[in-house]
Amino acid sequence: MSAEDGDRSVRVVVQGRVQGVGYRAWCARTAHSLGLCGWVRNCRDGSVEAVVAGPGAGVGTFLALARTGPRAAAVTAVEATDCPAPAEDGFFVRETL
Repeated sequence: MSAEDGDRSVRVVVQGRVQGVGYRAWCARTAHSLGLCGWVRNCRDGSVEAVVAGPGAGVGTFLALARTGPRAAAVTAVEATDCPAPAEDGFFVRETL
């Protein structure tokens, strides 16, 4: 993804009640609907980690929506840092880290 065309890639860590509430599936659906690629997984500390890449506007929308997530979630924090874009196309749910 190049900066010239406005693409962006971020690593996102979401904290709160985000496991056991469908947050990973919600991330995959949301990313797909926004035309983004990347992955999402649960972490042993109770957080959810994701890498999301694509058009900057879509990534921005994803980050805004991630602050709420699915109905059963209770998000307390969303941290996003720029990172290299994932090598694969599509959006995947990965195993717990």
